[in-house]
Amino acid sequence: MPTILTILAILLIVSPPAMAIDSSGSDQQPQGQPPQDQQQDPPWKWPERRVLDTVNKIRAGRDLTPKQWPGGARVAVGLSFDFDNETVSLRDGQTSPALMAQGEYGARAGLPRILRLLDKTRVPATFFIPAISAKLYPQSIKDILAGRRHEIGLHGWIHERNSQLSEEDERSLMRRSLEALTEITGKKPVGIRTPSWDFSPSTMKLIKELGLTYDSSLMADDRPYEVLVEGVPSDLVELPVEWIMDDYPYFNMDRFSTVRPQIQPDDVYNIWRSEFDGAYDEGTMFILTMHPHITGHRSRMAILERLINYMKSRPGVWFATHEEIARYVARKQ
Repeated sequence: MPTILTILAILLIVSPPAMAIDSSGSDQQPQGQPPQDQQQDPPWKWPERRVLDTVNKIRAGRDLTPKQWPGGARVAVGLSFDFDNETVSLRDGQTSPALMAQGEYGARAGLPRILRLLDKTRVPATFFIPAISAKLYPQSIKDILAGRRHEIGLHGWIHERNSQLSEEDERSLMRRSLEALTEITGKKPVGIRTPSWDFSPSTMKLIKELGLTYDSSLMADDRPYEVLVEGVPSDLVELPVEWIMDDYPYFNMDRFSTVRPQIQPDDVYNIWRSEFDGAYDEGTMFILTMHPHITGHRSRMAILERLINYMKSRPGVWFATHEEIARYVARKQ
């Protein structure tokens, strides 16, 4: 009878430990992992100067909240919708017809509901759109622009993760996105929301290269602010975002994992209303991020309509696109 040690030795010979081998034969870092030198040099061993330089590369500068908003309004409200549809699945190489259908819902059912509500309430919004989504749904772009009230901003090529790209690839995709949306809409976008709010060390430099007016991806404040790049004012307006002001964490569903909606729509309404009340009391700004394939469902549209009606019931509320907000705060400095 073979011993346990003999059996283990045979198994090791027949089935050696699996090794991660890139099919292209390259020795690139796995996606989502820091560069090799940083893996070998953990942050607790960094000199203080390296820590400070890393933290201070991109920081929040001046608070750009004006003394008052247009027409003497007390608060600015910017509703935004990331028209992602199938791009998140496509980015990850997931091409199941089931996932494609889930993305298609955003254009086929969600967006029309959203546009009807915005028309009914006469509220403007900003739509951040991956270029592939615009190419897949040209009629949706026409529908968004038909009311001459809404803005379209950059949101990547195929919802790529910037932090996993080389500077060359990121620049190419950003430029292609800008060119595509300019051609499709007839107007050059002036603002960007990076896909997944993801930044690489090169992202801010590339945003400046494109001559954009504002970004809406960072989280250093609730108020509009000027971005500092390595301590230097950049003239770029930041309209900050926050996960609690996004529909995705509350309502996302992944059938192959434990990710499930764990909160009632009414609870989300109460969170968003409280955030608006705080912005109103402070006289600042309320930026809300939504997705047609998520908020576009009927029960969620109900809370969005309630929220809009609640905000409209308060005196001194300025509803505006992100471009209008960014240009206004920049002029007032």
